[in-house]
Amino acid sequence: MKEKYPDGLLEERIGYSFRNKALLRQALTHSSYANERRINKCEDYERLEFLGDAILEMVSSDFLFHEHPDMPEGQLTKTRASMVCEQSLAICARDLELGKFLYLGKGEEMTGGRERDSIIADVCEALIGAIYIDGGLEKAKAHIHKFILSDLENKQLFLDSKTILQEMVQKRAAEIFYKLVQETGPEHNKIFEVELWIDGNKISEGKDRSKKSAEQRAAYEAVCILKNRWEDEK
Repeated sequence: MKEKYPDGLLEERIGYSFRNKALLRQALTHSSYANERRINKCEDYERLEFLGDAILEMVSSDFLFHEHPDMPEGQLTKTRASMVCEQSLAICARDLELGKFLYLGKGEEMTGGRERDSIIADVCEALIGAIYIDGGLEKAKAHIHKFILSDLENKQLFLDSKTILQEMVQKRAAEIFYKLVQETGPEHNKIFEVELWIDGNKISEGKDRSKKSAEQRAAYEAVCILKNRWEDEK
């Protein structure tokens, strides 16, 4: 896996070249990998994640404060929370394909750790921490603005897709039904496939590692489809 996706490719992808390559390696190293190689004193990403989390909160707070001068404190807090939550960071991590660059232990590798939201979201924050130590606050801030504080409207649409869809169909007195059609893979690493039906018509489908996430993906696809379809009917 690591031969196919060298760390240098990730540097190209994010547009930042580390002076201290060990920091990038640490940001991509899960504790399971480090624990298997204690003899080499391999460090994992957890301390960098701690630092990156604080920097991300500060930068996103500054962004919202200046972008929305009339937004009250409570709404600022709520908006920031949705922007930097695990699921939102996992979206950003998948855009960068961070999972493909991870150093994982054999157990985590076998149980789908490369695609697990909790892991890739943590790595997203660890990468911020690594960039901050290596290049300073302005480099870390530029990375956050480019990869996390971009395309916020579409990311928010994905995160709120089930609620948005429910509101859309209620206006038409329609009913939504999520149908689990398939579970594949071993018990510890299942893939769930869900179909979304509205008033007896299949609209979309979604696949993910949990039923809830699969439903959310199906809802997002349905929102995108129905917004265009129902707009054309007006």
